[in-house]
Amino acid sequence: METSTAQELTQNLLARAHSPDSVSRIYTEKIQHRTLHLRPSSPPPAALNARAARRRAREEKKAKTKIRPKPLSCRERRKLGVYDIPKQGQKYDIYKPLYDLWQGYAREILGTDIYRGGPEAAAKLASAELHGAQAEVVRSRCSGRVGIKGIIVRDRKFVFEIITEKKGLKMIPKEGTTFRIEVNPKTGDDAKPFVFDVLGDQFMHRSADRANRKFKQHFLPNL
Repeated sequence: METSTAQELTQNLLARAHSPDSVSRIYTEKIQHRTLHLRPSSPPPAALNARAARRRAREEKKAKTKIRPKPLSCRERRKLGVYDIPKQGQKYDIYKPLYDLWQGYAREILGTDIYRGGPEAAAKLASAELHGAQAEVVRSRCSGRVGIKGIIVRDRKFVFEIITEKKGLKMIPKEGTTFRIEVNPKTGDDAKPFVFDVLGDQFMHRSADRANRKFKQHFLPNL
């Protein structure tokens, strides 16, 4: 009953704008027997396979990440002594080639400033690598440290670890200590060695942090 009423209502509305023949034709073609186009809601098999492959790749990557060991923390490295120099390695002759290598490195970064010094040389040396340099303690709050001389084998934040010729490894605090370092000229050059002092109070940074740090000239009251 409701269907016939809806059909009559639809035909009456169409009759207001079309002729009787057109009304029956339009109703039959456009409404009663209208073609309904359906689109599949599921993706094609190729898309399903690609999605499954991506999911498997993510799961495999996650599994590998779980298997990979975590890096050691600073506390664990200190406990295991990863960076500690063994007793048999605390010999001056072992690090003598490192000292020769550092001399060439220092001459290269200084260039012509090795003959005249000045602020340019100071700026280069402030960010230079000191592993391998031969340092001598010329001033210290502890008088017993004055005169210690050796090759810097580890530049830590607060101390220099120095290998001496006779007494092995020494840990010299940077605070309150002045170190003297020499850069020898090239072989056959009659120029004097380039000598500069390192103020430990101003070098209390890690070697990697100091490389990108800009040092400013200012008055030091403790000098």
